Amino acid sequence: MTGLFPSDGELLQIALYGGAVGLLLVGLYGMVAERNLMRILLGLALVEAGVNMFLVAVGFRAEAVAPILTGETSGPMVDPLPQALVLTAIVIGVGVLAFGLALAIKAKAVCNTLDVQEMAAIIAKDTDDVPVPPDLSPAKHPVEPTAPVPVAGRTVASEGGAS
Repeated sequence: MTGLFPSDGELLQIALYGGAVGLLLVGLYGMVAERNLMRILLGLALVEAGVNMFLVAVGFRAEAVAPILTGETSGPMVDPLPQALVLTAIVIGVGVLAFGLALAIKAKAVCNTLDVQEMAAIIAKDTDDVPVPPDLSPAKHPVEPTAPVPVAGRTVASEGGAS
């Protein structure tokens, strides 16, 4: 800020940071406060967009040129690393959202709802009917290291003979 008012580049940088923080806050609210799985995924997409915008804002420089190197240096250049990170984050974000949508489709088919609290109630009700498996921990059922292990369809060899 050289004078009383910020320059155009500084205003753009403030807008980028403000937009990034706004997207992050709206996305986090959507992920925490919503019960619908699709709205939670939409909040995740907004958080991703906010993080990407923040990375772009970090690499922004007012009146800088693209980092294409020729024989001469013409002035300040934009940092290319945040741009590369944003491209990578976009690809990863699309994959995560596609996976989340696939899980939401499967959850809708199984539970017939997209409400996460109703899904939790259905899963809790379904797991109450399932018998608890016995405890097969080695502490309760020790295995002797020299004991022969039976294999289906084969006889276990005795100490001195062959099977």
